[in-house]
Amino acid sequence: MTRTAPIGEPDPVRLGLLYAVVFVEIGIAMPFMPVWLGALGLDAGLIGLLLALPIATKVIATRPLMGLIDRGVRPRTLLVAGSLTLAVSYALMPVAAAIAAALLVPLIVANAVAQAPLVPSIDYLTLAAARRSKRIDYARIRLCGSVAFLAANLAGGALLGVLGDQVAVPLLLTGLALVATVVAASGPEAGPAVSRSAETGVSPPLPRVLRLSIAAAALIQASHAAIYAFGSLDWARHGVSPPWIGTLWALGVAAEIALFAVVGRFPARWRSPFRLLGLGGGAALLRAVGLSLADGDLALLLPLQMLHGLTFGATHLGVMAAVSGFAPEGARGRAQGTVGASTALVSAVATLACGAVYGAFGGPSTFLMMAPLALAGLVLVALAQRIHDPRRFGGGSPHTV
Repeated sequence: MTRTAPIGEPDPVRLGLLYAVVFVEIGIAMPFMPVWLGALGLDAGLIGLLLALPIATKVIATRPLMGLIDRGVRPRTLLVAGSLTLAVSYALMPVAAAIAAALLVPLIVANAVAQAPLVPSIDYLTLAAARRSKRIDYARIRLCGSVAFLAANLAGGALLGVLGDQVAVPLLLTGLALVATVVAASGPEAGPAVSRSAETGVSPPLPRVLRLSIAAAALIQASHAAIYAFGSLDWARHGVSPPWIGTLWALGVAAEIALFAVVGRFPARWRSPFRLLGLGGGAALLRAVGLSLADGDLALLLPLQMLHGLTFGATHLGVMAAVSGFAPEGARGRAQGTVGASTALVSAVATLACGAVYGAFGGPSTFLMMAPLALAGLVLVALAQRIHDPRRFGGGSPHTV
């Protein structure tokens, strides 16, 4: 049995602001940290190692850090501590790089540990709020993060072009992390603080239906590995111009935002975990096959990129609905962390495989290799739906987003 501390009414505006400030930082760091490392004149092999470290670190750190919530640590505490640590690590990176490039290694690891629980903690808070209040729409709040990420991509390049890569990237990221710290620390707690029962001291296990749903989502999300790693490169090799490449990426994010904005109007049966995961997996399968045949043809690439709204968006909403509906009290933090760690692990393995296949066989084979991942995800969705017992979840309908 778990104990929940009483708190006030959830604030959707503050939750949306949390997503926005965290995703702005991610939207700058993801595309421009590699640029900063390159501006330092580092060897390509070392840059590759420094970029791989955060992925490996998050695979290891996300689940245990999120499990602290089940031990009574408040999500807001993780957000404040993580954002403050991000600010410190970003501020120290230029100093470390000036002394010795090797000093960047512990800073990047600390940075990844700090970042690991940020988005899962906000997801935890928002899902908890949605369960408590019908006026909380998880998808519409989550779209604040996607909008902020897109805005950071677009504005970040122009801003860094004016300020210069070597100084502006760590300086800007330090400031954004400090803003996130202030936003996370201010205002009331947006979700309940859960602790384990004093009687048992044991967090309950995750049910099989949830484990299958998380595994399905991880496989479907990992099917993005080919396009994330080699999409731009392959399109450029087929003669697609840089402006069109940027348009293709923006179109995918725009489709994701559109889904988050309108999914609340869908009938409830279309917002169940299994239906959303099925939509995501089916779209991912179609997208993988389509990209293998596109050969830089914009007439195919444009609609295929629009499928990102389902391949990422529907899959994400589906696994969040599964966590909200199937995770037992006292294990919700661990469930949220398992989503992040599982996705990072499978995506990392898929990315490594894509590198080997792309070098040996080229783009079409690499994109087509993602199809079995999507298909395997669909199989797991079917298995999860088959073992699901409706009587355990309110008479026949699992949680929706």
